[in-house]
Parts: sequence; C-alpha cells; structure tokens
Amino acid sequence: MGAPVLTPGADAPAPAPGHGTGAPAPTPGADAPAPNPGAGAPSPAPAPNSGAGARAPGAGASPHPHSPPYRRWGLSEPLAPAPQPPDRPPAPRAADPGLAPVVDRVATRDKVVFLTYDDGAERDPRFVEMVRELRLPVSMFLTDSVVGPGYGHFARLRAVGATVQNHTLDHTALRGLPYAGQRAEICGQQNKLKQRFGIRPTLFRPPYGVYDTTTLRAAADCGIWAVVLWRASMQITDLRYAVGDHLRPGDIVLAQFRGPAQLNGATLTRMTTRLLRRIQEQGLTVGRLEDYL
Repeated sequence: MGAPVLTPGADAPAPAPGHGTGAPAPTPGADAPAPNPGAGAPSPAPAPNSGAGARAPGAGASPHPHSPPYRRWGLSEPLAPAPQPPDRPPAPRAADPGLAPVVDRVATRDKVVFLTYDDGAERDPRFVEMVRELRLPVSMFLTDSVVGPGYGHFARLRAVGATVQNHTLDHTALRGLPYAGQRAEICGQQNKLKQRFGIRPTLFRPPYGVYDTTTLRAAADCGIWAVVLWRASMQITDLRYAVGDHLRPGDIVLAQFRGPAQLNGATLTRMTTRLLRRIQEQGLTVGRLEDYL
C-alpha cells in the first residue's frame, strides 16, 4: 500500500468500511496510508526531526548490549502488556449474507491498537530481532508477487510470533474486476500461503484499500472472516489518521514492509520505534489483531 509522505509505491487511501465502491481505484504501485475520508491532496511530510528521542539500532549510537530490550530498540519504557483478550470476541457484522464484513477498528475498551504490515518488499533481519525481543504482536498481509523468493524471511517472523494474512497474489486493484478475477487473486494467495506456512488466513486486506461487493463475496467464498482496512497509517516520522487526530482503543494501524530506499534513508525498525513511541504517548499498547477478530 505508499503515501505521498511515505514513499513512491505504497497503497492508496483506504475508504471507510462500506465506502469501497465509488471512485476508480488508484494506479497500482504500492499501498498508501489512509487520509481523512474524502480528503484530496495528501498532507505534507512531517518535519525531518519530528519524533526525535532515543534512537533505534542503526539510527545512531548503539545502546549497551546488556540494556533491556526496550532500550536497545529506542524506547524509554517497556511496552505495557496487552490485556487478556476476550474469550469470545464479538464477530464483525457483514452488510449482507454471503459477504465478508469490513473492519478498520475493533470494538473494545481495552487500551490496545493493532499493528499490520503489508506487501513484503523489505526483508530486514533486524526487524525479526525487534519483534522477538519486544514480543511485538504484528499481523503480516503478504502479496505473493512482492514477496517473491523471500518467504523464508516471513517464516522467521512467524516463528517469533508474527501472524500471516492475505494481501492478494499480484497486488491488483480489485474493485470493478469480475468475480472470477477477484476470486483468483484472493483464493490464489490463500493457496500459496497454505503451501508455504500450512495455514489458510482468515483476514484479507485489499490492495490500496479499495473493494466492492464482489470483493466481499469472493473473500467470503475463499474462507476470509473479515476484510481489514485501517484507521491510522505509519509515516516516516509520524502517524496519519483517517479519523480524528489521535489513536483510539481498537484502532488498526497500517504499516508496510519498506526499507531505506523508499523511506528517505529510514529503516523499518526505526520507523516502528517511532510508531511505538506514539502509541505509548497516547496511553496505549499493542494487541494481537487475531485475538479480537
């Protein structure tokens, strides 16, 4: 999914649930963060030194090797543990029978938000270390044509706790395509991920955040429980909000597997550290999306 602030090549703004049918899909390239619904031109990039503070590894001076993990990754305090997830999370409601429901947040009073990473272009081994050391629950929405021969990297992320979900075979803008084409993109990636990881994902994110009723029907027919959009997106130095000006409990956050070439020299771990600081500043922590959907 690349927003104007983010990079060339990221997903286009996600429509709010129920509003995925309308304007033509953006030109395929990469996913972009979601602006305020109905917004036109993207907002300018935040100032380069916004989000300053302790630096993540690779961003400057290295912390002492025996420092606690949170300090090694540039945080001033550890992430608060997520609350015990509900035994029976409420199922999201579909608009009609036979359609997958669409969510951009989870209805919960728990002070958690959910981190989701798209595509699979960047394969930084330090991100594996970060997820392992911080015990960071992240959901990976993978595209086969983007991951290419790199599935081993995402297997290592899965081994340290990340979960695997569906982002189509070829990152095709689905809205307006016939049912057969949409089903091939979604079910085809279900089959690929089953071959690679032995699991069939239950969550799906449409490229660029655009979809139509046919998408929801095809997703349901491919075994998808929910189509996942987002309420906020990770930028190079800050967050962009689709609704309001701060995170709320239950918000789903979009990030992408991007590297220095797309992020003006920033690394995925450095961007994630900035994101985690923003989450902590707002009195929240990170939960596992699959525990709530």
